[in-house]
Amino acid sequence: MGTRFHWEGNIGPLQAFLLRCNIRRDLPDGQLVSRIVRIIMHGYPRNVFAKSSSAKVGHRDHRSTRFASYAAAGLIALAASAGLNKWLAVRAERRNPARGQFISVNGVRLHYVDQGQGDVLVLLHGNGSMIEDFESSGLIREASKRFRVIAFDRPGFGHSDRPKTTNWTPDAQAALFKAALTQLGITQSIVVGHSWGCSVAIAMGLRHPEQVKALVLASGYYYPSARLDVVPMSFPAVPVIGDLIRWTLAPMLSRLLWPVLLRKMFGPATVPAKFSSFPEEMAFRPSQIGASAAETAMMIPNATKSCSHYPELEMPVVIIAGGQDRLIDADDQSARLHGDVANSTFHRVAGSGHMVHQTATLRLMAAIDEAEGLTKNDRVHGTHEQVPQRSRPAA
Repeated sequence: MGTRFHWEGNIGPLQAFLLRCNIRRDLPDGQLVSRIVRIIMHGYPRNVFAKSSSAKVGHRDHRSTRFASYAAAGLIALAASAGLNKWLAVRAERRNPARGQFISVNGVRLHYVDQGQGDVLVLLHGNGSMIEDFESSGLIREASKRFRVIAFDRPGFGHSDRPKTTNWTPDAQAALFKAALTQLGITQSIVVGHSWGCSVAIAMGLRHPEQVKALVLASGYYYPSARLDVVPMSFPAVPVIGDLIRWTLAPMLSRLLWPVLLRKMFGPATVPAKFSSFPEEMAFRPSQIGASAAETAMMIPNATKSCSHYPELEMPVVIIAGGQDRLIDADDQSARLHGDVANSTFHRVAGSGHMVHQTATLRLMAAIDEAEGLTKNDRVHGTHEQVPQRSRPAA
Protein backbone atom coordinates (compact mmCIF):
# COMPACT_ATOMS: atom_id res chain seq x y z
CA MET A 1 0.00 0.00 0.00
CA GLY A 2 1.21 3.52 -0.74
CA THR A 3 3.65 2.34 -3.40
CA ARG A 4 4.13 4.38 -6.52
CA PHE A 5 4.00 3.27 -10.12
CA HIS A 6 7.13 4.10 -12.12
CA TRP A 7 7.74 3.75 -15.82
CA GLU A 8 10.77 1.62 -16.56
CA GLY A 9 12.54 2.45 -19.76
CA ASN A 10 11.17 4.22 -22.79
CA ILE A 11 7.80 2.83 -23.86
CA GLY A 12 7.47 5.22 -26.78
CA PRO A 13 3.97 5.90 -28.16
CA LEU A 14 2.27 4.23 -25.19
CA GLN A 15 4.08 6.50 -22.75
CA ALA A 16 3.31 9.54 -24.87
CA PHE A 17 -0.41 8.69 -24.94
CA LEU A 18 -0.57 8.11 -21.19
CA LEU A 19 1.26 11.34 -20.46
CA ARG A 20 -1.10 13.31 -22.70
CA CYS A 21 -3.93 11.79 -20.66
CA ASN A 22 -2.23 13.30 -17.58
CA ILE A 23 -1.14 9.86 -16.32
CA ARG A 24 2.20 10.79 -14.84
CA ARG A 25 5.03 8.58 -13.72
CA ASP A 26 4.80 9.76 -10.11
CA LEU A 27 1.16 8.78 -9.54
CA PRO A 28 0.44 6.35 -6.67
CA ASP A 29 -0.91 3.01 -7.91
CA GLY A 30 -4.48 3.74 -6.77
CA GLN A 31 -4.66 7.09 -8.59
CA LEU A 32 -3.09 5.57 -11.68
CA VAL A 33 -5.69 2.80 -11.90
CA SER A 34 -8.66 5.04 -11.15
CA ARG A 35 -7.58 7.60 -13.77
CA ILE A 36 -7.20 4.96 -16.50
CA VAL A 37 -10.59 3.43 -15.62
CA ARG A 38 -12.20 6.87 -15.73
CA ILE A 39 -10.65 7.59 -19.12
CA ILE A 40 -11.82 4.28 -20.59
CA MET A 41 -15.36 4.62 -19.26
CA HIS A 42 -16.01 8.36 -19.62
CA GLY A 43 -13.81 9.68 -22.37
CA TYR A 44 -10.44 11.22 -22.98
CA PRO A 45 -8.88 14.67 -22.56
CA ARG A 46 -9.66 16.85 -25.52
CA ASN A 47 -6.01 17.51 -26.20
CA VAL A 48 -5.17 13.83 -26.68
CA PHE A 49 -5.96 14.13 -30.34
CA ALA A 50 -5.10 17.73 -31.19
CA LYS A 51 -6.69 19.27 -34.24
CA SER A 52 -5.46 22.10 -36.38
CA SER A 53 -7.09 25.40 -35.42
CA SER A 54 -7.22 26.35 -39.09
CA ALA A 55 -9.30 23.35 -40.06
CA LYS A 56 -12.74 24.30 -41.24
CA VAL A 57 -15.26 21.55 -41.52
CA GLY A 58 -19.00 21.41 -41.54
CA HIS A 59 -21.04 20.36 -38.56
CA ARG A 60 -21.56 16.84 -39.90
CA ASP A 61 -17.91 16.40 -40.78
CA HIS A 62 -16.99 17.70 -37.35
CA ARG A 63 -19.19 15.11 -35.67
CA SER A 64 -17.77 12.34 -37.85
CA THR A 65 -14.25 13.46 -37.11
CA ARG A 66 -14.97 13.65 -33.39
CA PHE A 67 -16.54 10.17 -33.43
CA ALA A 68 -13.55 8.76 -35.30
CA SER A 69 -11.22 10.47 -32.84
CA TYR A 70 -13.03 8.99 -29.85
CA ALA A 71 -13.14 5.56 -31.48
CA ALA A 72 -9.43 5.72 -32.17
CA ALA A 73 -8.82 6.96 -28.63
CA GLY A 74 -10.84 4.06 -27.27
CA LEU A 75 -8.80 1.51 -29.20
CA ILE A 76 -5.55 3.10 -28.13
CA ALA A 77 -6.70 3.25 -24.52
CA LEU A 78 -7.64 -0.44 -24.57
CA ALA A 79 -4.28 -1.31 -26.10
CA ALA A 80 -2.55 0.90 -23.55
CA SER A 81 -4.38 -0.68 -20.62
CA ALA A 82 -3.66 -4.19 -21.95
CA GLY A 83 0.02 -3.31 -22.24
CA LEU A 84 0.01 -1.78 -18.79
CA ASN A 85 -1.71 -4.82 -17.23
CA LYS A 86 0.75 -7.15 -18.90
CA TRP A 87 3.63 -5.10 -17.53
CA LEU A 88 2.09 -5.10 -14.04
CA ALA A 89 1.63 -8.89 -14.21
CA VAL A 90 5.28 -9.40 -15.15
CA ARG A 91 6.30 -7.05 -12.35
CA ALA A 92 4.13 -8.97 -9.86
CA GLU A 93 5.74 -12.29 -10.78
CA ARG A 94 9.20 -10.76 -10.60
CA ARG A 95 8.53 -9.31 -7.14
CA ASN A 96 6.90 -12.53 -5.88
CA PRO A 97 9.03 -15.44 -7.12
CA ALA A 98 8.02 -19.03 -6.49
CA ARG A 99 8.91 -20.12 -2.97
CA GLY A 100 8.49 -23.84 -3.47
CA GLN A 101 9.23 -26.50 -6.07
CA PHE A 102 7.78 -27.47 -9.44
CA ILE A 103 6.54 -30.79 -10.73
CA SER A 104 5.35 -31.56 -14.25
CA VAL A 105 2.22 -33.74 -14.26
CA ASN A 106 0.71 -34.78 -17.58
CA GLY A 107 2.21 -31.71 -19.18
CA VAL A 108 1.01 -29.33 -16.45
CA ARG A 109 3.63 -27.45 -14.45
CA LEU A 110 2.51 -27.32 -10.81
CA HIS A 111 4.03 -25.23 -8.06
CA TYR A 112 3.97 -26.68 -4.55
CA VAL A 113 5.48 -26.27 -1.11
CA ASP A 114 6.68 -29.39 0.75
CA GLN A 115 7.46 -28.80 4.42
CA GLY A 116 7.71 -30.91 7.59
CA GLN A 117 7.67 -34.63 8.33
CA GLY A 118 5.06 -37.17 9.31
CA ASP A 119 1.70 -38.15 7.84
CA VAL A 120 0.95 -36.22 4.67
CA LEU A 121 -1.40 -33.23 4.80
CA VAL A 122 -2.46 -31.75 1.44
CA LEU A 123 -3.71 -28.15 1.32
CA LEU A 124 -5.93 -26.87 -1.52
CA HIS A 125 -6.66 -23.13 -1.56
CA GLY A 126 -9.83 -21.36 -2.65
CA ASN A 127 -10.81 -19.50 -5.80
CA GLY A 128 -8.59 -16.53 -6.66
CA SER A 129 -6.03 -17.45 -4.04
CA MET A 130 -2.68 -19.25 -3.85
CA ILE A 131 -0.25 -20.96 -1.47
CA GLU A 132 0.58 -17.67 0.23
CA ASP A 133 -2.91 -17.62 1.73
CA PHE A 134 -2.07 -20.69 3.82
CA GLU A 135 1.44 -19.38 4.49
CA SER A 136 0.29 -15.99 5.75
CA SER A 137 -2.33 -17.61 7.99
CA GLY A 138 0.35 -19.57 9.84
CA LEU A 139 -1.35 -22.88 9.02
CA ILE A 140 1.62 -24.32 7.13
CA ARG A 141 4.01 -23.37 9.90
CA GLU A 142 1.82 -24.90 12.60
CA ALA A 143 0.84 -28.04 10.69
CA SER A 144 4.42 -28.81 9.59
CA LYS A 145 5.37 -29.35 13.24
CA ARG A 146 3.73 -32.79 13.05
CA PHE A 147 2.74 -33.35 9.42
CA ARG A 148 4.45 -33.39 6.08
CA VAL A 149 2.54 -30.49 4.53
CA ILE A 150 2.16 -30.27 0.76
CA ALA A 151 0.37 -27.12 -0.43
CA PHE A 152 -0.36 -26.71 -4.13
CA ASP A 153 -1.00 -23.68 -6.29
CA ARG A 154 -4.06 -24.99 -8.13
CA PRO A 155 -4.07 -24.67 -11.95
CA GLY A 156 -3.99 -21.04 -13.06
CA PHE A 157 -3.23 -19.63 -9.60
CA GLY A 158 0.04 -18.53 -8.10
CA HIS A 159 2.81 -20.05 -10.19
CA SER A 160 0.97 -23.09 -11.60
CA ASP A 161 -0.01 -23.43 -15.26
CA ARG A 162 -3.60 -23.80 -16.47
CA PRO A 163 -3.55 -25.19 -20.04
CA LYS A 164 -6.59 -24.14 -22.06
CA THR A 165 -6.81 -27.62 -23.57
CA THR A 166 -8.42 -28.87 -20.33
CA ASN A 167 -11.69 -27.88 -18.67
CA TRP A 168 -10.42 -27.62 -15.10
CA THR A 169 -13.40 -28.99 -13.24
CA PRO A 170 -12.99 -30.33 -9.69
CA ASP A 171 -12.81 -33.85 -11.15
CA ALA A 172 -10.04 -32.82 -13.57
CA GLN A 173 -8.08 -31.16 -10.76
CA ALA A 174 -8.60 -34.17 -8.50
CA ALA A 175 -7.06 -36.42 -11.16
CA LEU A 176 -4.17 -33.98 -11.57
CA PHE A 177 -3.38 -33.89 -7.85
CA LYS A 178 -3.71 -37.67 -7.53
CA ALA A 179 -1.10 -38.03 -10.28
CA ALA A 180 1.12 -35.39 -8.64
CA LEU A 181 0.99 -37.12 -5.26
CA THR A 182 1.71 -40.47 -6.89
CA GLN A 183 4.80 -38.95 -8.57
CA LEU A 184 5.89 -37.69 -5.16
CA GLY A 185 5.59 -41.22 -3.77
CA ILE A 186 2.56 -40.47 -1.60
CA THR A 187 -0.07 -43.17 -1.31
CA GLN A 188 -2.43 -41.64 1.28
CA SER A 189 -3.04 -38.23 2.78
CA ILE A 190 -5.44 -36.05 4.74
CA VAL A 191 -6.79 -33.48 2.28
CA VAL A 192 -7.76 -29.99 3.44
CA GLY A 193 -9.77 -27.71 1.18
CA HIS A 194 -10.85 -24.12 1.66
CA SER A 195 -13.81 -22.64 -0.27
CA TRP A 196 -13.50 -23.79 -3.92
CA GLY A 197 -10.70 -26.09 -2.81
CA CYS A 198 -13.36 -28.08 -0.92
CA SER A 199 -14.90 -29.08 -4.26
CA VAL A 200 -11.56 -30.48 -5.41
CA ALA A 201 -11.03 -32.24 -2.07
CA ILE A 202 -14.47 -33.88 -2.29
CA ALA A 203 -13.77 -34.93 -5.87
CA MET A 204 -10.58 -36.61 -4.65
CA GLY A 205 -12.57 -38.38 -1.94
CA LEU A 206 -15.21 -39.59 -4.40
CA ARG A 207 -13.00 -40.46 -7.39
CA HIS A 208 -9.83 -41.60 -5.60
CA PRO A 209 -10.89 -42.76 -2.11
CA GLU A 210 -7.94 -45.11 -1.81
CA GLN A 211 -5.64 -42.08 -1.62
CA VAL A 212 -7.67 -40.00 0.87
CA LYS A 213 -7.49 -40.93 4.56
CA ALA A 214 -9.74 -38.06 5.67
CA LEU A 215 -11.18 -34.76 4.46
CA VAL A 216 -11.16 -31.40 6.24
CA LEU A 217 -13.53 -28.97 4.52
CA ALA A 218 -13.48 -25.28 5.43
CA SER A 219 -16.07 -22.76 4.18
CA GLY A 220 -17.10 -24.83 1.18
CA TYR A 221 -19.94 -24.42 -1.33
CA TYR A 222 -21.68 -27.78 -1.74
CA TYR A 223 -25.30 -27.29 -2.89
CA PRO A 224 -26.74 -25.22 -5.77
CA SER A 225 -28.35 -21.94 -4.77
CA ALA A 226 -29.32 -18.61 -6.32
CA ARG A 227 -26.16 -16.50 -6.60
CA LEU A 228 -26.49 -13.02 -8.11
CA ASP A 229 -22.73 -12.55 -8.00
CA VAL A 230 -21.94 -15.49 -10.27
CA VAL A 231 -22.81 -13.85 -13.61
CA PRO A 232 -20.69 -10.69 -13.34
CA MET A 233 -17.81 -12.55 -11.70
CA SER A 234 -17.85 -15.16 -14.49
CA PHE A 235 -17.84 -12.68 -17.35
CA PRO A 236 -14.03 -12.60 -17.84
CA ALA A 237 -14.24 -16.34 -18.67
CA VAL A 238 -16.48 -15.70 -21.73
CA PRO A 239 -14.51 -16.29 -24.95
CA VAL A 240 -13.31 -13.21 -26.87
CA ILE A 241 -15.18 -10.45 -25.03
CA GLY A 242 -14.15 -11.93 -21.67
CA ASP A 243 -10.54 -12.07 -22.84
CA LEU A 244 -10.72 -8.39 -23.74
CA ILE A 245 -12.16 -7.49 -20.33
CA ARG A 246 -9.65 -9.48 -18.27
CA TRP A 247 -6.74 -7.88 -20.13
CA THR A 248 -8.05 -4.32 -19.91
CA LEU A 249 -10.68 -3.28 -17.38
CA ALA A 250 -10.90 -6.26 -14.97
CA PRO A 251 -7.44 -5.93 -13.37
CA MET A 252 -8.02 -2.24 -12.67
CA LEU A 253 -11.48 -2.79 -11.23
CA SER A 254 -10.10 -5.63 -9.12
CA ARG A 255 -7.53 -3.29 -7.61
CA LEU A 256 -10.18 -0.69 -6.83
CA LEU A 257 -12.61 -3.22 -5.31
CA TRP A 258 -10.01 -5.20 -3.35
CA PRO A 259 -10.67 -3.47 0.01
CA VAL A 260 -14.42 -4.05 -0.37
CA LEU A 261 -13.89 -7.71 -1.20
CA LEU A 262 -11.62 -8.21 1.81
CA ARG A 263 -14.22 -6.78 4.16
CA LYS A 264 -16.82 -9.18 2.78
CA MET A 265 -14.53 -12.22 2.90
CA PHE A 266 -13.21 -11.60 6.40
CA GLY A 267 -16.28 -10.03 8.00
CA PRO A 268 -17.48 -9.83 10.66
CA ALA A 269 -13.86 -10.25 11.76
CA THR A 270 -11.30 -7.65 10.78
CA VAL A 271 -8.55 -8.39 8.29
CA PRO A 272 -5.60 -9.61 10.41
CA ALA A 273 -2.24 -7.89 10.09
CA LYS A 274 -0.61 -11.17 9.03
CA PHE A 275 -2.61 -11.11 5.77
CA SER A 276 -0.55 -8.12 4.64
CA SER A 277 2.07 -10.60 3.40
CA PHE A 278 -0.40 -12.00 0.87
CA PRO A 279 0.79 -10.88 -2.62
CA GLU A 280 -2.42 -9.24 -3.79
CA GLU A 281 -0.82 -8.00 -7.01
CA MET A 282 -0.53 -11.63 -8.15
CA ALA A 283 -4.32 -11.93 -7.90
CA PHE A 284 -4.77 -8.99 -10.31
CA ARG A 285 -2.95 -10.67 -13.21
CA PRO A 286 -5.20 -11.24 -16.25
CA SER A 287 -4.34 -14.95 -16.24
CA GLN A 288 -5.44 -15.44 -12.64
CA ILE A 289 -8.57 -13.33 -13.16
CA GLY A 290 -9.49 -15.67 -16.04
CA ALA A 291 -8.93 -18.78 -13.93
CA SER A 292 -11.00 -17.31 -11.10
CA ALA A 293 -13.85 -16.38 -13.45
CA ALA A 294 -13.88 -19.88 -14.93
CA GLU A 295 -14.15 -21.45 -11.49
CA THR A 296 -16.89 -19.04 -10.47
CA ALA A 297 -18.86 -20.16 -13.53
CA MET A 298 -18.45 -23.80 -12.42
CA MET A 299 -19.75 -23.28 -8.87
CA ILE A 300 -23.44 -23.99 -9.36
CA PRO A 301 -23.13 -26.66 -12.11
CA ASN A 302 -20.57 -28.59 -10.07
CA ALA A 303 -22.67 -28.42 -6.91
CA THR A 304 -25.70 -29.63 -8.87
CA LYS A 305 -23.74 -32.55 -10.29
CA SER A 306 -21.98 -33.57 -7.10
CA CYS A 307 -24.44 -33.10 -4.24
CA SER A 308 -26.25 -36.42 -4.73
CA HIS A 309 -22.93 -38.27 -4.31
CA TYR A 310 -21.87 -36.84 -0.95
CA PRO A 311 -23.38 -39.77 1.02
CA GLU A 312 -20.88 -42.00 -0.82
CA LEU A 313 -17.98 -40.47 1.11
CA GLU A 314 -16.82 -43.15 3.54
CA MET A 315 -13.64 -41.64 4.98
CA PRO A 316 -13.86 -39.33 8.03
CA VAL A 317 -14.98 -35.83 7.04
CA VAL A 318 -14.46 -32.87 9.36
CA ILE A 319 -16.44 -29.79 8.32
CA ILE A 320 -15.68 -26.32 9.65
CA ALA A 321 -17.22 -22.96 8.75
CA GLY A 322 -17.45 -19.43 10.04
CA GLY A 323 -20.77 -18.89 11.76
CA GLN A 324 -21.17 -15.46 10.13
CA ASP A 325 -19.82 -16.25 6.65
CA ARG A 326 -21.04 -13.48 4.30
CA LEU A 327 -20.18 -15.36 1.11
CA ILE A 328 -21.48 -18.88 1.79
CA ASP A 329 -24.21 -19.57 4.35
CA ALA A 330 -22.96 -22.09 6.90
CA ASP A 331 -26.42 -23.53 7.60
CA ASP A 332 -27.41 -23.95 3.95
CA GLN A 333 -24.08 -25.48 2.97
CA SER A 334 -21.83 -26.89 5.71
CA ALA A 335 -24.56 -27.96 8.15
CA ARG A 336 -26.49 -29.60 5.31
CA LEU A 337 -23.37 -31.47 4.18
CA HIS A 338 -22.91 -32.76 7.72
CA GLY A 339 -26.44 -34.19 7.55
CA ASP A 340 -25.69 -35.96 4.26
CA VAL A 341 -22.33 -37.49 5.20
CA ALA A 342 -22.63 -40.18 7.86
CA ASN A 343 -19.00 -40.21 8.94
CA SER A 344 -18.71 -36.47 9.56
CA THR A 345 -18.41 -33.86 12.29
CA PHE A 346 -19.29 -30.18 11.97
CA HIS A 347 -17.75 -27.17 13.72
CA ARG A 348 -19.36 -23.75 13.48
CA VAL A 349 -16.86 -21.07 14.55
CA ALA A 350 -18.62 -18.11 16.11
CA GLY A 351 -17.38 -14.66 15.10
CA SER A 352 -15.63 -15.87 11.94
CA GLY A 353 -16.53 -15.35 8.32
CA HIS A 354 -15.43 -17.00 5.09
CA MET A 355 -11.69 -16.78 5.83
CA VAL A 356 -11.91 -19.04 8.85
CA HIS A 357 -8.40 -20.39 8.23
CA GLN A 358 -7.06 -16.85 8.67
CA THR A 359 -9.18 -15.67 11.60
CA ALA A 360 -9.43 -19.01 13.46
CA THR A 361 -6.24 -20.78 12.36
CA LEU A 362 -5.84 -22.73 15.58
CA ARG A 363 -9.38 -24.05 15.35
CA LEU A 364 -8.78 -25.27 11.82
CA MET A 365 -5.60 -26.92 13.07
CA ALA A 366 -7.63 -28.62 15.81
CA ALA A 367 -10.04 -29.87 13.13
CA ILE A 368 -7.06 -31.36 11.27
CA ASP A 369 -5.94 -33.08 14.47
CA GLU A 370 -9.46 -34.43 14.86
CA ALA A 371 -9.43 -35.81 11.31
CA GLU A 372 -6.16 -37.56 12.01
CA GLY A 373 -7.63 -39.09 15.15
CA LEU A 374 -10.75 -40.25 13.37
CA THR A 375 -8.66 -42.20 10.87
CA LYS A 376 -7.58 -44.35 13.79
CA ASN A 377 -10.90 -44.62 15.61
CA ASP A 378 -14.45 -45.77 15.01
CA ARG A 379 -16.94 -43.79 12.93
CA VAL A 380 -18.20 -40.65 14.64
CA HIS A 381 -21.18 -38.40 13.83
CA GLY A 382 -21.21 -35.26 15.94
CA THR A 383 -21.75 -31.51 15.94
CA HIS A 384 -19.67 -28.96 17.78
CA GLU A 385 -20.14 -25.21 17.96
CA GLN A 386 -16.50 -24.66 18.90
CA VAL A 387 -13.21 -26.48 18.37
CA PRO A 388 -10.76 -26.58 21.32
CA GLN A 389 -7.84 -24.17 21.04
CA ARG A 390 -4.29 -25.46 20.55
CA SER A 391 -1.33 -23.69 22.08
CA ARG A 392 -0.58 -20.55 20.05
CA PRO A 393 2.29 -20.87 17.57
CA ALA A 394 5.31 -18.64 17.86
CA ALA A 395 5.08 -15.44 15.85
